[in-house]
Amino acid sequence: MNLSKGYLLFLSAVLTILAVAMVLPFLQYFLIAVLLAFVLYPGHRKLAPEIGPKTSAFLLIIMATVALIIPFVIMVVAIAGDAMRLLEELQEGEVGFGPVETWIEDVTGEEVDIAAIASDAAQDVAEIAVGEVPGVVDALTHMLVGLGLALFLLFFFLKDGERLVGWVREITPLPEDVQDSLYENVSDITAAVLLGHVVVAIIQGSIAGIGLFVVGIPNALFWTFMMIILALLPIIGAFLVWGPASFYLFTLGDVGPAIALFVYGAIVVSVTDEFIRPLIVDRKAEINPSIIILGVIGGMYFLGFMGLFFGPVILGALKVTLEVLNEHYEELDEAEGMAD
Repeated sequence: MNLSKGYLLFLSAVLTILAVAMVLPFLQYFLIAVLLAFVLYPGHRKLAPEIGPKTSAFLLIIMATVALIIPFVIMVVAIAGDAMRLLEELQEGEVGFGPVETWIEDVTGEEVDIAAIASDAAQDVAEIAVGEVPGVVDALTHMLVGLGLALFLLFFFLKDGERLVGWVREITPLPEDVQDSLYENVSDITAAVLLGHVVVAIIQGSIAGIGLFVVGIPNALFWTFMMIILALLPIIGAFLVWGPASFYLFTLGDVGPAIALFVYGAIVVSVTDEFIRPLIVDRKAEINPSIIILGVIGGMYFLGFMGLFFGPVILGALKVTLEVLNEHYEELDEAEGMAD
């Protein structure tokens, strides 16, 4: 390696480290922009030739804001109201755990005061929330700046998407056919995660939430939101809410609603995954549930909330990269020999 190459590599490494350091504080919002760009780009590709890339990008961002962000804010406000009511009920001891406590004492012989435990926990949460008000203000400011940055990035990802992809392909030291195979497979994996797991989780959690509303579970909207999040975990999913909910009704003496909720969850909610997933995802792009679980949990630790989506994508991308490497290994050797 000559001095010029060494200097350029060193300069590239230093600038890359500085760039990463500047992006990290807003990594979540950068990932949001990437995710939305992936979802909206097919529509942009159809609209851009008709109305121009700038107008198309701007129009799609407005549509995405109306279709996603506004309903999300309304849902968060409603869920926050449910959560606050639940917190107040726990603090004031209005949530009846008597039948559950009696059942536990009959089975184990141990007296458990669930109401007191829940009330103490609620009090601790309230004290922490009050003490963190300045931090909440800072976090809200950071979020608003981040959302503005995400929309700004999304506009340019859509408007200049083709040039960005072309630049990436140009600087990637791989033959064209290998890049085609790699990017196509990564795109399929990303679509499989978004459609096969995020959409299915929303549908599954919402269907389970209908059951909670019908049998009269308190704060059903809050628990529906929790089931949508939990449904991102295959196999376990929404059962972590509707299962205990049916048990809670049973201990209260509401045997009919308890059985109805359990049967509804076991039949309707649990098989939703098996019937809906094949309708919206090609089986060739299906990801093993173990990859999803590891990707979701590990992704959340590594990337925060956006790890729910990008964790499985990263593991899936590793899988297809290894498959492409295995498929084109000899071709890469020949290409390197020709270059030498």
